[in-house]
Amino acid sequence: MLNLLSNSKFNNRNIKHKKTIALVANSTWNIYNFRLNLIDKFIAEGMDVVVIAPVDEYLTYKEKYPTVRHYGLRLLDRDSTNPIKDFLLLIELIRRYKKIKPDIILHFTNKPNIYGGIAAKIAGIKSIAVVTGLGYAFINKGFVRAVMTYLYKFTAAFHSKFIFENIEDRELFDQIGIVSGTKAISVKGCGVNTIWYHPFPNGQIKDKTIFTFIGRLLYDKGIREFVEAARQIKSMRQDVAFWIVGELDAENPATIDKDDLLQWVDEDVVYYHGFIKDVRNIIAASDCIVLPSYREAIPRTITEGMSMAKPVITTDTAGCREAVDEGINGYLVPIKDTQGLAQAFNAFLSLTHEKQLEMGFAGRKKAVKEFDDQKIAEEIFIVVDTLIFSGKDA
Repeated sequence: MLNLLSNSKFNNRNIKHKKTIALVANSTWNIYNFRLNLIDKFIAEGMDVVVIAPVDEYLTYKEKYPTVRHYGLRLLDRDSTNPIKDFLLLIELIRRYKKIKPDIILHFTNKPNIYGGIAAKIAGIKSIAVVTGLGYAFINKGFVRAVMTYLYKFTAAFHSKFIFENIEDRELFDQIGIVSGTKAISVKGCGVNTIWYHPFPNGQIKDKTIFTFIGRLLYDKGIREFVEAARQIKSMRQDVAFWIVGELDAENPATIDKDDLLQWVDEDVVYYHGFIKDVRNIIAASDCIVLPSYREAIPRTITEGMSMAKPVITTDTAGCREAVDEGINGYLVPIKDTQGLAQAFNAFLSLTHEKQLEMGFAGRKKAVKEFDDQKIAEEIFIVVDTLIFSGKDA
């Protein structure tokens, strides 16, 4: 018995108090789509998990995790720049944190990182900021970016650790003086379930080569460039098809105009599948997954495509380029470059069927090695575990 106790991973821990971790995000959608691997890991390690996020239809995740306590946020408006609303959000977070009293809080996305960091400091609770991609606020330089930079600088000291989902976001925060040194680490995105996204079926020879865009219908995801490059290719050949899968994000300032989407469909440039929750059959039927985004963390749809052994085309920008070994598992193109994207389409079309398959399986190998969601969850757990039990930086 003594030997068993000495070998237990819980030895030297205060087992009388089961540790509680709170995950805070700007939507339950975010938790459902990107954080279930972390919930699995924390529960497996004997921790209580609390989620704090605005309630939406993705609250169904609770069916799988009945022990997870979910607290709604009424006042988090992710796109509002109203300081009164944000102050009320801060008050709401402080009250939640003081009532729940978790041992540590893991914040995701900008507003939870900023106002959650302040609230955690006031409540006396350790906090980690996870920068999940810099998005619209940093892509479009101007007043919003200046404000966000100031707020991150102000709140950086309130977090015990910053975790970035790509290395270039970490380097940017270092360059502009927000956070540096051992306080900042990077992981390779939120991870992809390489068991769920497995190659099936693969290798069929079809009448048309299918290029597929999967993602929110935002201009800064490069959807306009995707359509215009598709228009160029379809004007020259008929053995291609271009699919779009995704939903309009009405609250995002970069969301596409509905009239644009209608025009693209009416002109038969693209085929719009609408929003599909489980995209595996779409990926399986595609020959190449495309995301010409202006900036990402690590693009999830690209890693899902790679995990299913599909070649990928994305942009040579932060986050995206970490996923692609040029010419090995896909192609990189400059951002906002319709001509460059069309050239990448043509380069892929010029490959033999065998070479296309080889490129896809190179992506699968890379996804399993670098982007598996269990690997990412383990890396984040180590940070959390070290901060809880030693009080030192991981």
